[in-house]
Formats: sequence, C-alpha cells, structure tokens
Amino acid sequence: MLGGGSNGDSTVFWSRRDPAFRGIVVFFAWVSVHDNQLRSFVDLYSSLGWNSLVSHAHFLDAFYPERATSIAFVLVNELVEELKIKPCPVVFVAFSGGPKACMYKAFQIILETCDGHLTADESGLVRHCLAGHIYDSGPIDFTSDFCARFGLHPTIQKIPGPLKIVSWVAKGVASGLDGLCLTRFESQRSEYWHTLYSSVDLGAPFLILCSENDEYAPPQVIFNFTQRIQELGGDVELVTWNGSPHIGHYKHYPIQYRAAVTSLLEKALSVYSQRVRQLGERAGIEGMHDEMSELICDLQKVAVNSNQSLRRVAVGPSDHFFLPSSAEHHNGQDSRSLQDERNERSVYMPSPPRINAHSVLGQVLFDVCVPKNVEGWDIRFSSSANRLPFASSRRNLPFRGIKSNRRSKL
Repeated sequence: MLGGGSNGDSTVFWSRRDPAFRGIVVFFAWVSVHDNQLRSFVDLYSSLGWNSLVSHAHFLDAFYPERATSIAFVLVNELVEELKIKPCPVVFVAFSGGPKACMYKAFQIILETCDGHLTADESGLVRHCLAGHIYDSGPIDFTSDFCARFGLHPTIQKIPGPLKIVSWVAKGVASGLDGLCLTRFESQRSEYWHTLYSSVDLGAPFLILCSENDEYAPPQVIFNFTQRIQELGGDVELVTWNGSPHIGHYKHYPIQYRAAVTSLLEKALSVYSQRVRQLGERAGIEGMHDEMSELICDLQKVAVNSNQSLRRVAVGPSDHFFLPSSAEHHNGQDSRSLQDERNERSVYMPSPPRINAHSVLGQVLFDVCVPKNVEGWDIRFSSSANRLPFASSRRNLPFRGIKSNRRSKL
C-alpha cells in the first residue's frame, strides 16, 4: 500500500495500483470497517480491474466537520493528481458511517459548495470523471440514539456483566455523545442529508446494498434515502438481503454482491464514455462555430471595403477623372495652351472605368453605379480644397481665347 496522507488516526492511501486499470474506486471507510474487511473489498475491485484510493476515517471524524473536511481535502487532492495524469471513470464507495466521516465533505469540495483549495478546472475534472456511487450498509442517519448505541466499540460492549466499572464507563461515554448530538451535531444533520441528495446532480448511477437485520443502518432509513434519490431523478438500484450483519453482505453473499458491483461498474464505464463522446461533439460544434464566426467576419470586412471604395468614387472623383480648376486660367500663356489641350480632351476617364476595390463585389458594384456617359454632369468637386469648383468657375469667369467643347469625349 502506498501512503497518500494522514489526519491523526485517519489515513488516505493508494492500494493495488495496476498500470492497466479501468477506473478508480474511492473507498470511504469508517472505524466500523476492520482492516481485514477493507482488504477483502480492495481485492474484489482489483480483480475487476479497478484501482483503489482508500480513506479510513477515525471515529470522531463523523462528529467533527473540521476533521472530515481536512481528510476530504487530502483525499480529493490525491484523486486530482491521478486524474491529471490519466483521466478515467471514478466510483465512490461508502461503508457504514463513511458518508458522514468524509464523503459528504468531498461532495461539497467537488460541487464547490464549501471553501476549498481546488481550482474550477480541478473540481470540474473530478465531476466529469465521477461516474458511480455505491453505499454498503448506509447511509446512516446520525441521530442521538445512534450515538448512544454506536458510541463504544462492539468488543467493549460485549465485556461480561460483572465488570461494573466498564459498564459505567460505557454509559458515561454514550451519555456524553448523546449530549454532543443534541447540541452541535443535530444542527449538522440537514447539511449532511442535503449534500448527499445534491450528489444526484453529478449524473452518476447509485447502488445501495443493505440488510433487513442491520442494527446500525435501519432498512427504513435506507429505503427513504433510495426513494428520495429516485424522486430527484437519480438512477438507483437497491439490493436488500436478509440475514447479513452490518458490513457483512459481501461475506455472506459473495456471488450476488460481486454481480451487483460488476453491474454498477459497467454502468459507470458507459456513463464516462458517453460524457467523453459528448465533450468531443461539443468541442467540434464550438470549433465549427468559431469557423462560421470568422467567415461572417470576413464577409463583413468585404462589405465594408466595398462600401468604402464606392464612397471614394463619390467623394474623390479626381482619383479617376482629371478636372481642370479655375486657378489655371490666371497663369501665363503656357497655362492657356495647356488649358486648350485639356479642353480638347475635356474629361479623362479610363476605359472601362474600374476602382481598386479589394474584392470582386466591389468591382461589380462600381461598374453598376458609375455610368459610362458623363454628358451634362454638373460636377462640383475639385481635386484640391483651395480651388473653386469647376462648374461654378466656368459660369463666373470668362474663357479668353479658349475653345470650349461642351460635349465630352470618352
């Protein structure tokens, strides 16, 4: 076994890490689960091709949320580091009081409902990989009556009657735990159950294993939990035996137990594969959306460039037409001869008229909007801001000795 971390007497460690594994099973065990029992469960899941990350909580972790939070952080961080290397399906397996001792705090960390050290990407990674829940002999309703019955280890409770001092100690400890539950612990029950119910939002199937003869996990409590999960839309399967004790179902019914667990693990693999496929499809759709956005942006640029090109034709005709100004009539004889030559041509226009647009669309629009015959145009533009408009100067200033051609030559 590889140690991963510790919290007092609580431990977190990896067990049976096979490189060719199908997924990861996270055990939430409590003090009621002995080492030999825990080892048998590890062997079972290892034979099915699943590696095991184990959290073995202390007795007091179920009664002090701070301790449960601490061990949950160690456990989730170990899981995150493994999933960063190789993402795979994950199944949470809780035994006895394990949901209260650590599991519900792990849910709060993953669901980001409590202050934690995980980033949004890390918690999202665990949520994506979490594909199944298994409850063996639980969940347990931690009431004051339970504290009184479960306060001492069963071996101490079985000590013979003549040892009165032992009996007094047992009653004192049970009474103290009962007082703890009535004051502090009872106020945390609603948070505990609410968190277990909220795990339905993770979209993973449930398998609940119980016995009608379990004195610590009454069947009625488990039935109510199963019914509530179904009402919330969860996929849950309940397997009930008669005759097996608390945490003793696998020992008494190994074939049925293994079959039920195998079925849930196959479901978990299917759920995880479907998530991966949906994630790939979503990534493809987002990539297509990006390509469409780029294409639309390019078309918008083409339209803007075409509009700007047409606007340059209307505002700056000197780019395509040579228009004489009135300022040249006041120059010398050279200017007059030059003016005569220009008046012979009247207007210069390239044939056919074209603009330097950046697209075929701009050229087509320019051909449509600009007529070939410019006879009779009253052109009021000039090639310089300091010159008078050509049409107004022709009206106001006489042309001395200059031939005038009123019809333009194309």
